[in-house]
Amino acid sequence: MKIYLSALIIALGALVCNAQTPKTDKALVAATTKAGVSVSKRSGGQPKFTGSYIPETPIWPDSPDKKWLTYHLAHPGPGNARPGDPNSAFFWKGRYHLHYIYKNRTGFVFAHVSSDDMVRWEWHKTVLAPPTTGHGMFSGTGFITKDGRAAMVYHGEGSGRNWIAYALDDEMDQWSQPEVMLPNDKDGKPLTSMPYFDPDVWINNGTYYGLNGRSSRQSAVIMKSDNLKDWTYIGELLHPDFDEEKLGVKKGEDISCANMFKLGNKWVLTCISHRLGCRYFIGDFKDEQYLPEFHAMMSWQGSNFYAPESMLSKDGRRVMWAWIMHGANPTGVQSLPRELDLPEDGVLRIKPLSELQSLRYDEKVEKNLTVVARKEARLEALTGDAVELEITFAAPLPKEFGLKLLGDNKGENSMSIVAGAGMKKLMVGNLDPEFALKKDENLTLRIFIDKNLVEVFANDRQAAVYPHKHFRDNPNISLFTKDSDLVVKEMKTWKMKSIYKPAE
Repeated sequence: MKIYLSALIIALGALVCNAQTPKTDKALVAATTKAGVSVSKRSGGQPKFTGSYIPETPIWPDSPDKKWLTYHLAHPGPGNARPGDPNSAFFWKGRYHLHYIYKNRTGFVFAHVSSDDMVRWEWHKTVLAPPTTGHGMFSGTGFITKDGRAAMVYHGEGSGRNWIAYALDDEMDQWSQPEVMLPNDKDGKPLTSMPYFDPDVWINNGTYYGLNGRSSRQSAVIMKSDNLKDWTYIGELLHPDFDEEKLGVKKGEDISCANMFKLGNKWVLTCISHRLGCRYFIGDFKDEQYLPEFHAMMSWQGSNFYAPESMLSKDGRRVMWAWIMHGANPTGVQSLPRELDLPEDGVLRIKPLSELQSLRYDEKVEKNLTVVARKEARLEALTGDAVELEITFAAPLPKEFGLKLLGDNKGENSMSIVAGAGMKKLMVGNLDPEFALKKDENLTLRIFIDKNLVEVFANDRQAAVYPHKHFRDNPNISLFTKDSDLVVKEMKTWKMKSIYKPAE
């Protein structure tokens, strides 16, 4: 991927603090050490780096370990993506762009990938790094300004501040000098002593609003600006009318890796709690503060599905990713892209990205199958370690039924997906996401198996990610029902192509 020398000149020479930065702000002065000379090690352990920086380009190996994934985006190295939060996603100048965190010899940096379809990605040079920004790159989001520029907001690891930078070229290989996002209080004084954490920026009624995520020392707060330079502090992000009993969550729960966006006629906030994991709110604004009406989880094992990031596709779909702690090489595994929608019934729809269908081959279709009660039916025809299964179970449904996946040749050490009429949960391995079928409703599951990683989508209303501890060469799928016969209305299976090109 082409990168211009001017990108490095701009990045290396533009680290003087923004003219509006208070001279007494020692944290900012320390964060803008002259690039290419030294980035000091801080108490938190950011590596010290000296000398010139030559941006590296991650490359997928031509002979990866057999446990590496086939159609999930992951970090091939150098360094490792722990954390591997997705950040700053855009559709820009005819191409999709995504960044994610990884750590190399200079500290925490932003990897940059781009794609024509959000499925097959190419790495760019890693230009957003401590030697070129003066600080490490931590979580934030991307947005398009009112005048049509692509911008990212992020936390400068080691700086104690949040920052905004602007793309300077069509390929997003050149970025402007980072500008501090520092609000003033009601008297016009900069709030330099406030703890700063994962930020977000969005536009509402022609005004920029910014979010400063909740750290361990304060609640998430909201601010506003007309120009992205002069920020005015509003107060806590969450409105005082936040109803803990109705929402089923404490107001003071951690809000990090936040992403606020309009969906339908409501505002959706995706975020994580370091204690609970990935979650979302649906609500609206009242007195310039966010008032949620609904809250639900997107992960049920804390960090299995983490640090959500989203963007608008070229045709207006809201598409999101999250970081999956896969537990094996490679690191920085990103979830399959998901399309989010909020129709008039107010129930969030979650479905796999439509473009994933381009990876399918070797389709097999079966219809009107019956699984006898207290028996198992093995799907012998489906082979391979990278597959998709779409299966529709016909109502009326048994009280408990499902699938077993990734068992050994004896059918042992598998994981299960369990549903049932009257159940209020969809069991995926040891996860228990909320999910209830309506009366006489069919159940359609879309199941993606990539080595040991399983993603399940149920009736476009629920989704779960489960990394199984065992790797198999074949999915070894069987169907079961506990109390009555189970009718499979239709079952489609596909093998899935790799999204990676061998290293050149």
